[in-house]
Amino acid sequence: MQLNVVSRNGLLTLMCACVVLVVGMVAAINLAVPMLAASPLHPSAPVLVWIVDTYVIFFACLVIPGGAAGDRLGRKGVLLTGLVLFAAGALLSAVAPDVMLLLAGRAVTGIGAAAVLPNTLAVLLHAVPAERRGATIATWASMTGIGGVAGNVGGGVVLSGGSWRWLFAAVVPIALVLAVFVGRVAPVSPRHDRRLDPLGAVLLVAASVALLLGIVQGPEAGWGSPVVVTGFACSAALFVAWALVELRAEHPLLDPRLFRLPNLRNACLGLTAIFFGMFALFYVNASFLQYGKGFSVLETGLGIIPLTVPVIVGARHVGRLAQRVGLPTVLLFAFLFVGSGLVGLSTSDITTSYLVYAAWLVVTGAGVTLALPTLSGVIAGSLPPAQAGVGTGLQATTREFGSALGVAVIGTLLNGRFATALPADLRGAHTVAQALAAAPARGPEVVTAFVVAADGGLRVIGVTVLVLGGLVVLPSLTKKKES
Repeated sequence: MQLNVVSRNGLLTLMCACVVLVVGMVAAINLAVPMLAASPLHPSAPVLVWIVDTYVIFFACLVIPGGAAGDRLGRKGVLLTGLVLFAAGALLSAVAPDVMLLLAGRAVTGIGAAAVLPNTLAVLLHAVPAERRGATIATWASMTGIGGVAGNVGGGVVLSGGSWRWLFAAVVPIALVLAVFVGRVAPVSPRHDRRLDPLGAVLLVAASVALLLGIVQGPEAGWGSPVVVTGFACSAALFVAWALVELRAEHPLLDPRLFRLPNLRNACLGLTAIFFGMFALFYVNASFLQYGKGFSVLETGLGIIPLTVPVIVGARHVGRLAQRVGLPTVLLFAFLFVGSGLVGLSTSDITTSYLVYAAWLVVTGAGVTLALPTLSGVIAGSLPPAQAGVGTGLQATTREFGSALGVAVIGTLLNGRFATALPADLRGAHTVAQALAAAPARGPEVVTAFVVAADGGLRVIGVTVLVLGGLVVLPSLTKKKES
């Protein structure tokens, strides 16, 4: 069922709003970290990372099953179910009396997001003519970048009310209103007899959680501690088990053999690297501007806006630029801008002018603008039309998995370096809130220790993005020279 132009534009706007909602929640929670750290829940530094990452990891690992469920059970119905689950999980998080229920709410919200994201694009591609699909994919992909910034800005507005609980409460009516409009506007697409793979989904979630457990608990428990070693060992074993299950399945959700395709493999690595850097930045930025620069939570949310300027201005021109100079060149500059922007941001301290900070955000945003539609297009173009759903899910999985890794790694670097940078008599504190509570009169020393830790962590993230970008781009540049 193809819609007329007006209906298509309305449907595109609605689906983009759904994408911005679920992706925005990945970023918005970072603004609440200082509030959560100082709340009566008293979360430790690793628990703060889990509060951020529980949503993201369920989101990442269940996106492909969410797309498969849409193909089999009906994309519109699964999309509606996802929005309702998203609202229910957010409500549970808003009223959670303890950390465990908060984490449970985050998990439910992530499951809902995983049902929403792939089916937004599936619904769109079913409703638009073939000649509009490229532009539709590019617009949809850009929303994943804009969603991160919208989450920062919207989260800042909501959290300025003074409670982290308001962030979760605010998205409940938004999700329910979107569900009402989806029910009225979205067309019903034909169902496909696509097998579901619950064992593969469970193994992928378990492997990813075990990996993050090893990363997040390292600084506090020790890298040689049983919990960390067991986490990494279980993660490796579970990833192997997942690969074996998928290889033997008659209809795997994600066939590991797809990664034999060089373009697909490199594009997935590239998306993972971009979101690794971007969401590590969101995690650090939220606390740096509040602790280091003294910004309010609203000012902090608005402070990320310069990152969006290149996305808004330049996203529509990336396709033509790639045609003129070639994909490898576009991607080369994408990774150079993102990596260099993050390294530039890592030079910021308490005395750095916000204008300088904002300039580095623009540089980073320019790289994100070049990367998102380009890499998404490569993934979509590497697979036949019959596997379009797999391509959509793969894009979402790599993005959200990169986001989860970025938060986990920057949180680990930040926690370890912060403890080292604190004065010796305060090193029992693992968060800024704990250190300030223990020694209120020594705020400048605590904040300086945090800024030193944040800068060091962000520098490692920036260099990592540059290295991963080299792995993505160099093979293509070499082939280009040989030809």
